[in-house]
Amino acid sequence: MALSRMTYSSAAGEALAAAMRADPRVVAVGEDLGRGGVFGQYRFRAADGTLRTLQQEFGAARVIDTPISEANIMGAAVGMALAGLRPVVEMRVIDFALCGMDELVNQAAKNRYMFGGQGRVPLVARMPIGLWAASAAQHSQSLEAWFAHIPGLVVVCPATPQDNHGLLAASLSCGDPVVYLEHKELWGLEGEVDTSLEVPLGRARVAREGRDLTLVTWSRTLHESLAAAQALAGEGIEAEVIDLRTLWPWDRDTVLASCAKTKRLLVAHEAVQAAGFGAEVAASVAEATGCPVRRLGAPRIPVGYAPTLEAAARIDAAKIAECVRDWLRTA
Repeated sequence: MALSRMTYSSAAGEALAAAMRADPRVVAVGEDLGRGGVFGQYRFRAADGTLRTLQQEFGAARVIDTPISEANIMGAAVGMALAGLRPVVEMRVIDFALCGMDELVNQAAKNRYMFGGQGRVPLVARMPIGLWAASAAQHSQSLEAWFAHIPGLVVVCPATPQDNHGLLAASLSCGDPVVYLEHKELWGLEGEVDTSLEVPLGRARVAREGRDLTLVTWSRTLHESLAAAQALAGEGIEAEVIDLRTLWPWDRDTVLASCAKTKRLLVAHEAVQAAGFGAEVAASVAEATGCPVRRLGAPRIPVGYAPTLEAAARIDAAKIAECVRDWLRTA
């Protein structure tokens, strides 16, 4: 096992570069790719140690810069996939991707079913989610529950550099359309990455063992959950933290096994709590085990630009820890 220290952004670039070397059908299409992507996610470190863009390595015919038209980008990618390529579709942020929803939801997601498997759409749509500091309501949405609701789509939410490498590699091999939801505020996060490690889709990770409560989360809220668990441990409360990693399919077995042990479930996510994916997890656990469940998500308000308004929409470690304390005090 050879570990390298990478950022969340560069880990994805390395995974995509490896996939493009291994398979000439893998292409990337979207805005700003020629310069390495807005967040540097289309750059990688070459063998000589220099930082290069994927377009420098693979050319403009495989790393394709496009006009600013999300519907055209997504539509072209669906056509590429049906013709036998494996496109990575760059939407910059999920908020912009809303302009390309018909092509993804009505075409990519349904093609395999409607045509009896004769067509496959093996694309990976990168749509960064989440709060983006000082970026306000139109650039700070977490819409993962939308896509989990759509039959035919795989939904992935990597939280660490290791998972952004391993899950992107797994998504590129999936064969079905993958909605790949990186977080806008994680690009600079550093961590050790084993580039040989396979990270399967649909498998959660127990990020911290515990006995008193199961805390299920994903994406950036994983890091807030781990910080909350650390603070609670100082008070004698041991929370087990599970990173779902993949929202569809999600790892029911790992979550149910943990809840059978701890007898309590809290689901925490950055998305609006009303109709968030946490409700699916909570309902499934309640039906299967009967254990008490709670949810913690953002209020149903647009994210404000002012720091005080933005803070009201953030689910941070302090809010998670206080939710646990309140629950256990009244139990």
